[in-house]
Amino acid sequence: MLKSEIRILGFDDGAFERTDNQVLVIGVIFRGGKFLDGALKTEVTVDGNDATDKIVKLINSTRHKQQLKIIMFDGITLGGFNIVDIKKIHEETRIPVLVINRKHPDVKKVRKALKMFEDYKERWKMIKNAGRIKRFKVRDSKDIFYQSAGIDDKLAKEVITLSTTRSYIPEPLRAAHLIATAVVKGESYGRA
Repeated sequence: MLKSEIRILGFDDGAFERTDNQVLVIGVIFRGGKFLDGALKTEVTVDGNDATDKIVKLINSTRHKQQLKIIMFDGITLGGFNIVDIKKIHEETRIPVLVINRKHPDVKKVRKALKMFEDYKERWKMIKNAGRIKRFKVRDSKDIFYQSAGIDDKLAKEVITLSTTRSYIPEPLRAAHLIATAVVKGESYGRA
């Protein structure tokens, strides 16, 4: 049985311009979907390849690490096409990882866009390594889509359901989005 106040760390990036070099990434720690318990921040390179290493370093160095049970991302990229390698994050932090999307990613479109990068094959491998994209309906809400590393589907669905309290997106991701956009733009806007 899943504890109602399981510590979940949700990440989202702030708004950025294509001409920016760096983008702010905010992580918020929630107890289930009810209480904000802490926050973390880092920056990653726009369209770079440093997101995975920066996230691993941030998680492994936080005083909250021992309490963290799940890591969540709003999508598999940060700062444009800076891809998050969820298997590597799970392996190097020993914490299960979920990637949540509002819409089913257009994999063909993503693959085509990635071809503009010299390291296209490495980036595409990270996306493929994230595994199959699965559909899930939280309560009577809209469908969401998720990928996972280090967690089975039954538990992943329990975590998503537990942490989804105010909308159909888990609270750690919704809060990370609101904070990241407010810090960058002066006020929060948009949807996680």
